[in-house]
Amino acid sequence: MLTKRIIPCLDIKNGRTVKGVNFVDLRDAGDPVALAKQYAEVGADELVFLDISATQENRATTLDMVLHVAEQVNIPFTVGGGISSIADVDALLKCGADKVSVNSSAVKRPELVNELADKFGSQCVVVAIDAKQVEGTWKVHLAGGSIPTDLDLFEWAKEVERRGAGEILFTSMNHDGTKNGFANEALAKLSSELNIPIIASGGAGTVQHFVDTFKLGKSDAALAASVFHFGEIPIPELKKELRKQHIEVRL
Repeated sequence: MLTKRIIPCLDIKNGRTVKGVNFVDLRDAGDPVALAKQYAEVGADELVFLDISATQENRATTLDMVLHVAEQVNIPFTVGGGISSIADVDALLKCGADKVSVNSSAVKRPELVNELADKFGSQCVVVAIDAKQVEGTWKVHLAGGSIPTDLDLFEWAKEVERRGAGEILFTSMNHDGTKNGFANEALAKLSSELNIPIIASGGAGTVQHFVDTFKLGKSDAALAASVFHFGEIPIPELKKELRKQHIEVRL
């Protein structure tokens, strides 16, 4: 059985970690470099950094922050936000990132996924998909969830897998920040239709929610923000409970 991963997500805006509800009402959650170091020390398996305003502000992710994080952590980390070219990815990897996450730029130009996979390998390419369930259908949204599209979540996920994505990071906008649990039905469908790992994002509020997304949602990894940032669920205790529930995790 493959080990399930616990991934804190740090949404970055103006050099600070922030967290909101349903993608709005952001509040400060601390210094990203200090948080990254802390998470690496307490047993996080990976980290994800999303520069949430980079796309809207039409700029690249801050390379300085990536450099500082790389100096402090010994676990893999993924960086996303404003990435739209091979040059962007090359710069991030040279600063120490292990993987990159593309979202809006891949929707606007799907060939980008092929280009990045060909150049850097699929293991380096995470495609993040923000989707909202509207009248029973999951629709992909862009630019931090602010722009709706007609793209279907499942069709888009299958397309990016064909183009070379190594992982899917699926955030349910309906669940984001609500602490009511992950979108396990959609996650299970993604998992059954794709052959690459699926990272669950949006809705973590209790330890049981993590148990459920691994058992019911068939997720390969679970990503969360506020429950970790504000100390509501300590990662060591979470992992011990997952082990008790016969979910394989790295302790």
